[in-house]
Amino acid sequence: METAALVDPARSRWKLGLALFAVFLGAYLLPVGQPRFDGAVHEGLQLVRWYAREHVVLCLLPAFYIAGAIGVFVRRESVMRYLGAQAPKPLAYGVASVSGTLLAVCSCTVLPLFAGIWRMGAGLGPASAFLYSGPAISALAIILTARILGWELGLARTIGAVVSSVVIGLAMAAIFRREEAERQRLPAPASAGAAARPLWQTGVWLGLMAAVLIFANWSEAERGENFFGRIAALKWVLTTAAALGLALALARWFDVAWWKLGLAASVVAALAFLAPHERTWAFAAGLVSLGWITASAKGELRDWFDATWDFMLQIAPLLLGGVFVAGLLLGRPGHEGLLPSDWIAGAVGGNSLGANLLASVLGAFMYFATLTEIPILQGLLGSGMGQGPGLALLLAGPVLSLPSMLVLRSVLGTRKTLVYCSLVVALATLSGWLYGWIA
Repeated sequence: METAALVDPARSRWKLGLALFAVFLGAYLLPVGQPRFDGAVHEGLQLVRWYAREHVVLCLLPAFYIAGAIGVFVRRESVMRYLGAQAPKPLAYGVASVSGTLLAVCSCTVLPLFAGIWRMGAGLGPASAFLYSGPAISALAIILTARILGWELGLARTIGAVVSSVVIGLAMAAIFRREEAERQRLPAPASAGAAARPLWQTGVWLGLMAAVLIFANWSEAERGENFFGRIAALKWVLTTAAALGLALALARWFDVAWWKLGLAASVVAALAFLAPHERTWAFAAGLVSLGWITASAKGELRDWFDATWDFMLQIAPLLLGGVFVAGLLLGRPGHEGLLPSDWIAGAVGGNSLGANLLASVLGAFMYFATLTEIPILQGLLGSGMGQGPGLALLLAGPVLSLPSMLVLRSVLGTRKTLVYCSLVVALATLSGWLYGWIA
């Protein structure tokens, strides 16, 4: 014991010394001044700024609020009934797969929602299927893929995404069945307001928050006379209606003072009037107001704020760091990072397994905001990318990213994250290869 006590401090000093030497060596050898490196750093910072301006407010913060609400207001029995490990598989995987067509979120926005249902006791299999389907099976993404890239690729994406979500969920449940059995026996975190609140109120409450998330992020690229185009034209009207429903629920079900809601509404309305072309400002003011209302309350509203804040502290720093690294390596759409885009386009031509695997891996590390994968792939196909690798990119890119991997590791642990990412890449590679062989 004495020897171990003497050895451990020495080892710690050696580890610290090696770490400091590695940092010094990296700083000493930084290729600052080289156009490729300086441009890559610029791309990383530009991507972080774009992510903070365009994605955090509209997507990520509402998702944090929803995740916190799941942990506080949703009964564990409800989660177990539909997404638990013992729930009927057709029901559990059906619910998890269909959710993606409604949410239309990216690989980062789905993470707080996944963490929320996971902590409430959802089975690993259904939760993994939900994690995949959220960013993969967006109805609008499927329609735009078929319209811009061809109906064959749109149909292949639909089939590949649905099948992959179920296969990944079943595989995760089978691989980690012993750990899952032990986890299901552990008591779940208590839900502060779940026991006293009627189930229909919780459903309406979560539905209104989901409506705010969905409509605020509805793509305006589909403006037209069809259903999706009409929604795009009315997206902010629908977002406002859902937000007013939330305000009414706060007053009626949570006894929030009307003067607080009136003050918050006045600030939001003033910003919407003064900056009509910057709707994000008014949306951000609404989120800040909700934070002020919940943080200054007591009981279940304060518990909701605390749960939301915990998710933010766990996830947001990893996401921003991961977005910077992704921009550093691959750049923004239309720009280059450390890896040359012409080399990437040339390496994914044809339909070999290697080309499909490379497309899957690159897609897994890139960051795609919702629907941005379609114009990016359109450019890559025009540069010589094969149809098979194109599908592989569509099945892996929107689902995974370097930021999402870092966050997922903090939720699931290293082993489960590695297995999940490997399954996504493997299925995307196989689907792309099969599609390229058929097409």
